[in-house]
Amino acid sequence: MSDKPTLTLKVLSVLLCYPNAELIQALPEIDAVVNEENLLATSQLATVKQLIHKFQHTELLELQENYVALFDRGRALSLHLFEHLHGESRDRGQAMVDLMDMYQSHGFEINAHELPDYIPLFLEFLAQRPPAEAFELLGNTNAILQVLAERLEARDSLYYVLFDAMLLLAGKERTNSGRIEKAVTETDETILNMDKIWEEETVAFMGNQNNCASELNKEQPLKFTQSKRANASSN
Repeated sequence: MSDKPTLTLKVLSVLLCYPNAELIQALPEIDAVVNEENLLATSQLATVKQLIHKFQHTELLELQENYVALFDRGRALSLHLFEHLHGESRDRGQAMVDLMDMYQSHGFEINAHELPDYIPLFLEFLAQRPPAEAFELLGNTNAILQVLAERLEARDSLYYVLFDAMLLLAGKERTNSGRIEKAVTETDETILNMDKIWEEETVAFMGNQNNCASELNKEQPLKFTQSKRANASSN
């Protein structure tokens, strides 16, 4: 496998951000990237392109309202990894510190307005790492990605294809096991007890950081940039 960072992870990051005019303008370039890198299976490539097509043919305001309704109203579809893994426990704070340390050790600076476990930001970091390392780190979030994919598909939201694509790149697939299905019950109690639900599947999120390469590839050949979520949440 080449050590050249994969731009497909950058694409997934951008598509999962709050939609804005810049994103819409970049969609032809985004479409070209997923075609050229050809890292997704034919069926998943088709569904990602379907999501891109939907973005192109839906009013921006409608896209924004849909995004807020999905991701900014409640915990079930939170785009913060540790919200699902640790809830409000004290472990969450230490996990944030550890993740921030990993970013900083590779010269990756984050916007102060986003927490380090924000999934688009995590993908942005992975997009700058060698693929083998990036995909292994992504695979360590397998249980979280599966639950979010299940919940989004249950809501008939095409955003689920982005999480299936992440699973594919990480060498995983949705299991649809009883344990994962149980985790898809959209209740606060389930979220707060997610550690118990996943106790058999260790999410060793920081377990491989000592194997990371020492140099950060800072090249950003794509013109589009990460779209930042506006303060549109009603929370």
